[in-house]
Amino acid sequence: MSHDSQYCSQQPREVLLVLHTGRPSNVSTAGLAAELLTDAGIGVRVLAKAEDEIVNQHPVLAQCKRVSKLGGATDGVALVMALGGDGTFLRAADLAHDADLPVLGINLGHVGFLAEWEQDALDEAVRRVTDGDYRIEDRMTIDVVVRDPDGVELGRSWALNEVSVENKVRQGVLDATLEIDARPVSSFGCDGIIVSTPTGSTAYAFSAGGPVLWPALDAILVVPNNAHALFTKPLVVSPHSRVAIESQADAFPAVAVMDGFRRIEMPAGSRVEVEKGSLPVRWVRLDNLPFTDRLVTKLRLPVQGWRGPK
Repeated sequence: MSHDSQYCSQQPREVLLVLHTGRPSNVSTAGLAAELLTDAGIGVRVLAKAEDEIVNQHPVLAQCKRVSKLGGATDGVALVMALGGDGTFLRAADLAHDADLPVLGINLGHVGFLAEWEQDALDEAVRRVTDGDYRIEDRMTIDVVVRDPDGVELGRSWALNEVSVENKVRQGVLDATLEIDARPVSSFGCDGIIVSTPTGSTAYAFSAGGPVLWPALDAILVVPNNAHALFTKPLVVSPHSRVAIESQADAFPAVAVMDGFRRIEMPAGSRVEVEKGSLPVRWVRLDNLPFTDRLVTKLRLPVQGWRGPK
C-alpha cells in the first residue's frame, strides 16, 4: 500500500491558509474559514505578500498573521489548508511536505481532484479540523535528480503529481532515451516524457493518455507525450525501480518541471533520474468514500443502469 492511515484527535494550535488571491470569491471563502478557525480558538496565518491589497482590505484576513514562503511560513503550524484548485493545493503541499505537516484541500476550482472537500461544506470541514476529527494518509511522492553528461548533479527536487521532461524549443522535439533499472527501454523523439505517481495519474499523465492508478497503489507511471515511435505505450513500473530519461548529446535544451511549477534546466545530453520519494505527503482525509466515487464524481462518468452486487 502506498499510504498508511492514522486518526488525529488533537486540535491544531495554528493553521496556515494557502489561497488563490486572484479570485475575489476565493478570498471571501478564506475569510470565512479564518473566522471559523479563530472563533474555535485556533491561530490563523495567511500565505500572502505584504502588499496584497485584496487580503489587506478583507476585514478578517487583514487581522491574520501574514507569512511568505521564504520566511518560516510553517514554523509552529500544525496543519496547512489549501483553498482553491489543484494548483493551489500543490503550492500548499510544497510547504507541507518540506515541514512534514498534514495538508487539507478545500476545492474552490473546477475539477479539483486533489481537494478533499468542497466549498459548500466548508463549515463542516473546519469543524472537523477544530475537533481534530480527521485521518491522515501518506501519499507517495517521487524524488528527482538532474545530472549533466558527466554525472554532475545540476539540481534535485520532488513531486506529488509528476515530473514532466519537456523540450524547451517549441519548434523541435525532445530526443530522449527512456531507461528503467539501468537498462535502456526505447529511444524516441517526443514532446516530453511524464513520470507520475498514482496521485498524479489523474493530472497531466491522464491528459497525455495514461491510465488512472488508484492512490492505494505503490507504483511509478511513465507516459511518453506525443512520441514519434512504434512503442509509445504508458508503462507502470515497480516503486523500487529507478526511471531515467537521457536527452541526446545533440538535442535541444530541455527542462524538468515538477508539479507544474518547480523547474530544473536540462542542457543537451543531461539526464533525469526518478525514484520513489523518501518523504510522503501527509494527506488529510475527512471521509471514508472510496476513490471510485471520487473518480465518477470528478469526471462525471455515466453509471446509469448499474445494479450492484446482489
